[in-house]
This record gives sequence, C-alpha cells and structure tokens, in this order.
Amino acid sequence: MTNLKFLLPALFAALALPAAAVDYQIDPTHTYANFEIDHMGFSTQRGLFRHTSGQIRYDPEARSGEIEIRIDAASLDTGFGLRDEVLRGADWFNVESFPDIIFRSQRFIFNDERPVAVEGKLIMLGEIRPMRLDITRFKCGLNLAIGKRGCGADAQGTLRRSDFGMQTGLPFIGDEVRLHVQVEAYPPP
Repeated sequence: MTNLKFLLPALFAALALPAAAVDYQIDPTHTYANFEIDHMGFSTQRGLFRHTSGQIRYDPEARSGEIEIRIDAASLDTGFGLRDEVLRGADWFNVESFPDIIFRSQRFIFNDERPVAVEGKLIMLGEIRPMRLDITRFKCGLNLAIGKRGCGADAQGTLRRSDFGMQTGLPFIGDEVRLHVQVEAYPPP
C-alpha cells in the first residue's frame, strides 16, 4: 500500500507533462505527390511520382514541426511511357541533373489545435521558391492495420513551373501546376 501511495502521484505527474515533439519517417508505400496541369485547354493532364522519402517532426503542444519530403523525379508516371520519357528529359524535369524535388517546411499554420497549412521552400531544377501547402485532411493516431501510431495528411498547393525554369510548351501547356501530396508517417523502427 505504501508503494501505491508514492506511485500514483508520480503517474499523475507523468500524465500531466506536455507531449513532446515526435519524429516520424515518411511511409513510401502510402506517400505520393501528384500533379495536374492544363493541356492546351482541351484537358487536365495528371501524373504522379511513385517514390518519396523524408522525415517529419511534429509537436502539437508547441504547434510546430518540420517536414522534408524528397520526391524521386525519375519516378514520374503519367500513364503513358513515351510521354514520361520526354518529361524526364532535359527540356522538362531533367532528372539526370536534378534527380530530386524537395519540399522543406519553414512554418506550420494552425487553426486551434489542427494544422491547416505548411509554408516552406520547394527545390526543383536547381531553383528554390516559396511554397504553401494547404492541409485538407489531417489525423494522428493508431493505425489498426499495422499496429503503429502515426500521422497522415492530404495537402495541396500551386506553383508556376516557369519560376523553376521549366518553359517548354508555354503558353500551350499550362504554367500553373496544382500539386497534391498524400502522406503517412510513422516513428522510425
């Protein structure tokens, strides 16, 4: 009984401590970046990048965090192999010289307890430009399928490809690109 008298206050004190920042590793099997672009006014063309990696640090108590998402530019897939090879070439993504597209956060934006946007920098084709990703879905919790706690989000933003030196096809192929990122992340093993 004496041990319980000392154990209970220690337990309550530990529960009252604020949650600390948690480090997560991006799950490449549930994280994809995809894009939409106008094609000569006839249609919206879509594609995705099949390989991503990165880290997230998230601190809900401090309302802060850090994100780095690395996209393998050569993993581009529009559903048409010949177009994909052209887009990987020097006139478009130039994947030989610039194999990665990187998003690095600078600031999380919260509405009450929920993150609603992340502002940061997008690095593509050797250029660095500001990028805001608006978060349309966000959840942290236990993923019952894998038995791990983690976080996931859907985010979207727009960019002008010409800001990164990608001029090919302008003005017939759109300059504005809508970027969507779906991400799941879990603590590293």
